[in-house]
Amino acid sequence: MKKKILFMVTTMDVGGVEKSLLSLLSVLPKAKYDVTVLFLDKQGDLLQAIPDWVKVEEVNWYENVWANIITPPPQILRNYLDGKNYIKAFSFGFTYFLSRELNNRYLYYKHIFKRVPKNPTKYDIAIAFQGPTDMIDYYIAYKVDAKQKISWIHFDVSEHYIDKNLYERLYKSFDKIFVVSNEARKQLIAKIPELEGKTEVLMNIVSKRFITKMANETVEFDESYQGIRIVTVGRLAMEKGQDIAIKTLSRLRKDGYDVKWYCIGDGEHRGKYKDVINEFNLNSEFILLGSKLNPYPYIAQSDIYVQPSRHDGYCIALAEAKCLNKPIVATNFIGAYEQIINGENGWIVSTSQDALYKKIKFLIDHPNQQAKLIENLSKTEIDTTSEVDKLINYIKV
Repeated sequence: MKKKILFMVTTMDVGGVEKSLLSLLSVLPKAKYDVTVLFLDKQGDLLQAIPDWVKVEEVNWYENVWANIITPPPQILRNYLDGKNYIKAFSFGFTYFLSRELNNRYLYYKHIFKRVPKNPTKYDIAIAFQGPTDMIDYYIAYKVDAKQKISWIHFDVSEHYIDKNLYERLYKSFDKIFVVSNEARKQLIAKIPELEGKTEVLMNIVSKRFITKMANETVEFDESYQGIRIVTVGRLAMEKGQDIAIKTLSRLRKDGYDVKWYCIGDGEHRGKYKDVINEFNLNSEFILLGSKLNPYPYIAQSDIYVQPSRHDGYCIALAEAKCLNKPIVATNFIGAYEQIINGENGWIVSTSQDALYKKIKFLIDHPNQQAKLIENLSKTEIDTTSEVDKLINYIKV
């Protein structure tokens, strides 16, 4: 009999976590597993890429719960009172003030989720794939019936805020905590030491063969331009550092370098970054390409790949650029050190405009250094599909 597995995520927008899930599904033996992906919000460009043998479902409580989380508690209390819902007002007010006084957000979440029904299906294993995400982890912990429960952490918890008291309580309901890098695991244990015995590194799934094949797709990519092309992939957000990239490009062009910088991805900071691009008069040189279901041809046709992240757990885009043998400059987020050997298969610099400028300039001025990185990468087997064995072996237990 097939084992029933539940993966729970937020959406299928184009991002590293979502691509990691697709890579994992592509190597899971479908003859052995009955897989369901449960969404908080079933939308996103990558929905169409989910294999047809995988069940796709959506919760029916997300909007109500999310509204209660983002609305200031005093406003919720006022709304109850204005609607003369005095019992609800008393119950909510008591829980809110108690959780605040005790610094115990778990009490608040318990109140918010009390009307959320339990998942009707029994699973062999349930995975909060997009950890740490409060709603997903809470739902898997208390609303899903599964023999084994896993939270899979994809972010650097030293930079991604998590409520320590809440997660100490939540993680008691999980049998295993997977983390995408060794350094990210260290940061988690530093924050919640009692998790040390439950945690294990399980890297994002990356298939060099698949990426190389997809990179051969024909795309239109500024064909007439003959200068240096830099590509960056990532959600348009402060943690991904595209604002640093814009300022770095401005300095390169002022110093006479014929460079264009192409950003693949979308996000909440698109408008803000367009304003910065306008400010530096780079509308024709710093180009926001938007989300791409297949970013690999753009990476393959670039001269240099740059990852300017302020923080990142593993950064699957960096691994993908390595698969395509691109000269890489990355900032010093924790996931970079587990993928880059400085000067051998890329460069790691401090998270600053000045450091990025100097290293990109160095690579442009020294083509032999680019060739060295390319040669070293071409001799390296970059494939983490075997990581799925850790999950399969754990499921077998």
